[in-house]
Amino acid sequence: MHAPTPPLPEPVRRLGAWCAVALLVSGVVYVGIRLCVEFRTAVVPVLLALLGSALLGPVYRWLVRSGVQRSLAAGLTCVAVVAVVGGAVYIVVAALIDTGDQIVASLRNAAQDLAEHFGAAGTSLDDLASNARELLSKFGGTAASGVISGVSVVGEIIAMAVLALLLVFFFLRDSDRAVGALRSLVPRRGGDTAEAMARRAFEAVEGFMRGTTFIALIDALCITVGLLVLDVPGAVGLGALVFVGAYIPYLGAFISGAVAVLVALADRGFVIALWALGVVLAVQVLEGHVLQPLIQSRTVQMHPAVVMVTITGGASVAGIVGMLLAVPLTAAAFGVAHELRDRYAAAQPPPASPGPSGSPEPSAPRS
Repeated sequence: MHAPTPPLPEPVRRLGAWCAVALLVSGVVYVGIRLCVEFRTAVVPVLLALLGSALLGPVYRWLVRSGVQRSLAAGLTCVAVVAVVGGAVYIVVAALIDTGDQIVASLRNAAQDLAEHFGAAGTSLDDLASNARELLSKFGGTAASGVISGVSVVGEIIAMAVLALLLVFFFLRDSDRAVGALRSLVPRRGGDTAEAMARRAFEAVEGFMRGTTFIALIDALCITVGLLVLDVPGAVGLGALVFVGAYIPYLGAFISGAVAVLVALADRGFVIALWALGVVLAVQVLEGHVLQPLIQSRTVQMHPAVVMVTITGGASVAGIVGMLLAVPLTAAAFGVAHELRDRYAAAQPPPASPGPSGSPEPSAPRS
């Protein structure tokens, strides 16, 4: 008869178990991401509404404590958000309309200066311009179809924004019923655990929104002060645009900074525009290398390297929306994992204390 096969060593079995768990969790996460991408028109407004509720929760709770009825408090909070964002957009658009002709003229003059300079150096920009015109005429039909698709995308974005705003209203108004609704969806024994995990996840999202708002405020103040020193018109409106754009990582900062530089170029000339570009770049370097990793890592309890990798991964999965949602969702997942780890550690019995000879103390005999 063959001798029985010896069992695997304990470390190998533990490693196999952890690998199986990691594969299972990765599969579930992948399927969840694919479902969210497929149903993004419905999922994205819900996630954005959760972010908005986490950001506006303190204002709503302050209004309720002041004696305002819940529905009215939620409505006032949403109206205030629309007024702030709409006012900032109006100021910026008005500034761009007033200086639009100057921006175009300044860009034309700058292009002529560059053409003269590089033409004298032996580089012909006329050929480049003719080639560009040829390419534009060749792909005109494609551009037209792109405009049509762009209009549909804008319509989809507006619809999702309206839905998200309505969901923010309902999330704020019915926030006191959230715990009861969650407990009704899980078994009775898991109610406490589900509530604790949900609270930890929402606290992580609140930390992310507080950190992002603080970073946006610093960026807006620094750029506004710099533009005021350079005597750029519409500095306050451009600062408001920077504040709103800071909630969209990378792209929002790029757009708001480009608008500020163009306005400076139109009204103050090429040299002042270069100084404005220097101010914008300095603030963005400060945000990307100091504020973003430092503040976000403290508010969401994540290492700066994890924050950077998470933002990059979110951009590769879902573009701008993925960049916006990647860090709060990862922070919520970390909060849930920490809550489960704490509960698992508390449920484990304490290790037996060693006896005088180094072996564990024997338990007392039962009577």
